[in-house]
Amino acid sequence: MGFGGKSRSNKRSSSSVSYTSTITTVVFVTLCVFGVWMLTSNSVEPPQTTTRTATGDNNADNNAFSGNEEQHTRHSNNDDKDNKAVFEDNPGQLPDDAVKPDDDKGSESESKGKDVAAAVEENPGGLQGKESSEEQMKQKLSETQISEESVMTQNQHQQTSMKEFDVDKHTKIEETSSNQDSSEEDQSQNAEQQNQDSEDQQLSEDSKQKEDVGSQEETSEENKKEDDDQGKAKNESTESEDHEQIKGNKQQSQEKEMQMQEIANTTFGDETKDKQKEILKEPHQTDAFQTLLKPSTDTATTDQKNTQSETQNQEITQQQVISSDSSNLGESLGNSIPKESSESKKSWKTQKTQSESEKERRKDDSKGKESIYGYTWQLCNVTAGPDYIPCLDNEKALRQLHSTKHFEHRERHCPEDPPTCLVPLPEGYKRPILWPQSRDKIWYHNVPHTKLAQVKGHQNWVKVSGEFLTFPGGGTQFIHGALHYIDFLQQSVPDIKWGKHTRVILDVGCGVASFGGFLFERDVLTMSFAPKDEHEAQVHFALERGIPAISAVMGSQRLPFPSRVFDIVHCARCRVPWHAEGGLLLLELNRVLRPGGFFVWSATPVYQKLPEDVEIWKAMSSLTASMCWELVTIKRDTLNSVGAAIYRKPTSNECYDNRQGNSPPMCKSNDDPNAAWHVPLQACMHHVPVNQAERGARWPAAWPARLQDPPYWLNRSQMGIYGKPAPQDFARDYEHWTRVVGKLYMSGLGISWSNVRNVMDMRAVYGGFAAALRDIKVWVLNVVNFDSPDTLPIIYERGLFGIYHDWCESFSTYPRSYDLLHADHLFSKLKARCKLEPVMAEVDRIVRPGGKLIVRDESNVIGEVENLLKSLHWEVHLTFSKDDEGILSAQKGDWRPTAYQAVS
Repeated sequence: MGFGGKSRSNKRSSSSVSYTSTITTVVFVTLCVFGVWMLTSNSVEPPQTTTRTATGDNNADNNAFSGNEEQHTRHSNNDDKDNKAVFEDNPGQLPDDAVKPDDDKGSESESKGKDVAAAVEENPGGLQGKESSEEQMKQKLSETQISEESVMTQNQHQQTSMKEFDVDKHTKIEETSSNQDSSEEDQSQNAEQQNQDSEDQQLSEDSKQKEDVGSQEETSEENKKEDDDQGKAKNESTESEDHEQIKGNKQQSQEKEMQMQEIANTTFGDETKDKQKEILKEPHQTDAFQTLLKPSTDTATTDQKNTQSETQNQEITQQQVISSDSSNLGESLGNSIPKESSESKKSWKTQKTQSESEKERRKDDSKGKESIYGYTWQLCNVTAGPDYIPCLDNEKALRQLHSTKHFEHRERHCPEDPPTCLVPLPEGYKRPILWPQSRDKIWYHNVPHTKLAQVKGHQNWVKVSGEFLTFPGGGTQFIHGALHYIDFLQQSVPDIKWGKHTRVILDVGCGVASFGGFLFERDVLTMSFAPKDEHEAQVHFALERGIPAISAVMGSQRLPFPSRVFDIVHCARCRVPWHAEGGLLLLELNRVLRPGGFFVWSATPVYQKLPEDVEIWKAMSSLTASMCWELVTIKRDTLNSVGAAIYRKPTSNECYDNRQGNSPPMCKSNDDPNAAWHVPLQACMHHVPVNQAERGARWPAAWPARLQDPPYWLNRSQMGIYGKPAPQDFARDYEHWTRVVGKLYMSGLGISWSNVRNVMDMRAVYGGFAAALRDIKVWVLNVVNFDSPDTLPIIYERGLFGIYHDWCESFSTYPRSYDLLHADHLFSKLKARCKLEPVMAEVDRIVRPGGKLIVRDESNVIGEVENLLKSLHWEVHLTFSKDDEGILSAQKGDWRPTAYQAVS
């Protein structure tokens, strides 16, 4: 019995061990199947996001938890490889927003697979003890704390240094940080739950069975928590990408701040702070300034900036191209074109050296270096009042004239001391009507003169209509409209070819300049002039209408134009005695008329048979024949009941050489036909150029080709104004001004060009500034200073027009004539001869209220001009200086002083 009892006891023990082994096997198989199911569910999950996002998440995890084991890293990389192998969905380098899921479902689906992989990675060696789990949890909590502190530091730095960054981006970062904190707590709970599972697996067999069921429930709960943990991994990845993007935008912001710092020298008027914000707010304005202020020797820096700018958004792509182009041109504000070469001046004549009378007339005045800041302005106390033209209304000089036979009283007689007073506004003055409406009507109170309407109203010159003066477009010879008359001339001589063969003409005795005003429709520029005489304000009417004109007379001196520059000279009842004194005045027209050009004479001697007219016609016929002018045709306009005789200037010297007489005589060989500044008239003719390389030997190219092409006679062996061969200088000047006008003047100076019509370039060189404005509805009068290289023939050759002048004197135009004046390095040159104070008074006289002034000059001169403009109550929109060069933009207001200047 004893033996038998012992055997039963051993048998029962063996059965118990077998039962335990069976249970253990079942539990192990169950866990293996469960693990395989988990891994399988990850691999077959439908892809809601791209492989690039997954890779980014893994990278973010590696960066955030840099202390993880190598096995963790290898496992993550294997997961990425598996995903790519299964789905073959690798988009490459796509934008961040192109790989974001459309909704939260994609994120939830992706999170399941990631959490399973994370669970396996956290416990790669199977089940571990409680002590090991606690160490891992402490390590992760430490790393999490470091990561959170790093994120907070970056966010604080971002908030203080990147005020321009998008608010939504801040919100996104804050949400990411919040999700990270909650995710870390969930991770800690998961670690504790896994430790608890490890302890439960070491209990007795009975609790083992219960734990088998409980572990499945706990696993189900873990799956739910793991879904929440996806927020952590996802947000960590998003945060990493955001930090990279913030870093890039921060770099861009720093570059922009450097540009803004470079414009720290820019000063704005108190009245224009809003415009300052607008200019500095828009990146393209900043880029435009940087492009135009770039020194020519900074090629390497320019290339580096262009490389960095390639990472910026598409809004400044166009400016990158501009920056690259400007690097090749090597242009900047002060060095956009090299300063005038002292060597080049030796090869160019000036009006000062050409006009011998100028040496006797003017004394060398080196004054003008006194300080004039804080000057108190007064109104001019003169008889002319609001129409005051100092060099034409010099009553003291006029009283001293010995004769007025040659209209000397209509010529220029400038005061010895240039005036520093301001011209008052006419009562009721209004801002001018804009072109093209201004061609047909102007405000009466702006030019309050009615005499011409009374005398010439029946000829449709001008009429009074309420608060307007209206211009029906007529004239003495074309009372039914200028356009009909213009077409009549074209039909009379088809070779005229308005706007192609004929581009620049001179209209003598223009009246209110309706002829020139309507020629704009034929793409023709007309230099109109008439004296300031009993036809009061006729030139002022023209300028107020937006038509180019100057106050001048054919008297005792040459016109302020070069020789051989006008395609046509026109006279319609201009009241000039062409036949008198051996044809003295007609010979002056011969000087300025281009060889092969036409003289259009529409006057009563052509078509009337009154004794006086017949006598004048005979005298004119004899004179023109002796001048070798060809009478091309005499045509009668039946609509207007007028006629016109059209002559053509010879293109060779054959006729001159074969003349029987020598009247009028040929000019002496040392007589320069281009000398025009205060040079007395001479009754002689100059030979026509015969050398095909000489100016005047050939007709210019047809318009508009002549605008861009260097003149054929511009000698390559001659040094240009800026030190290059002349044709290269010409091309460079045109390229420079085209870029400056297009990229800065059109949008960077706050100028509304729709309000601009009459423009003057106070110091033109090749006429590049005017050429750059060709496509907008303005006209530009180019002024070549009498002591500057004589480039005015080049300006005319390219189809533009201009005049000689000395800015130490008043200009021959009415007050309030121009909408915009442009002065490029003018005032710094004038300071050696005259004071800036009277020059700025003249600028104020010429510019209309609301008109603009653009100055480019040395920085110290810019400061003086700015102070003077402020004393004149002009609104200074912008001053900018760099490398001792600067630019200024200002606008005239309506302010006038109340006190009048004392009469001397």
